[in-house]
Amino acid sequence: MSRTTDLALVRGVHTAIYVAMAVSTFAVFYAGMTGAAGLWLRVARGLLAIEIIVFAGNGMACPLTALAVRYGAKTGHVFDTFLPERAMRYTFEFFGGVTALGLLLLVGRWWGHVG
Repeated sequence: MSRTTDLALVRGVHTAIYVAMAVSTFAVFYAGMTGAAGLWLRVARGLLAIEIIVFAGNGMACPLTALAVRYGAKTGHVFDTFLPERAMRYTFEFFGGVTALGLLLLVGRWWGHVG
C-alpha cells in the first residue's frame, strides 16, 4: 500500500473509533441522567475504560495520531481523522467533561444519591 492509502486507512479507523467513543460518552451520560441500564451501558463503559487506559498508557496522546503523522499527515486539529476541524478542536475538553459528569451521575445513582 502507498503512504496515501495507509494514511487514509489510519484516518478511517481513527474516525470510526472517535464516533464509537462519542456514542459511548453520550450513552454513559444518558444513563447517568435517566438511570437507564443494560448491556449497551456495560459496552459503553468498557469502551471508555479501554480508551482511558490507552490514552494514559500513551502519555495522554492517541497512538493513532502518531501513526497518522508517520504516514504523512500534517499536524493541526483535523489531520488524523476525516471529521471537520470544528468537531475536533475541543474534543478532550468536551468529551472529558461529559464523560466525567456521566460517570459521576452513575456513581451517584449506584450509591442512591441521585434521582
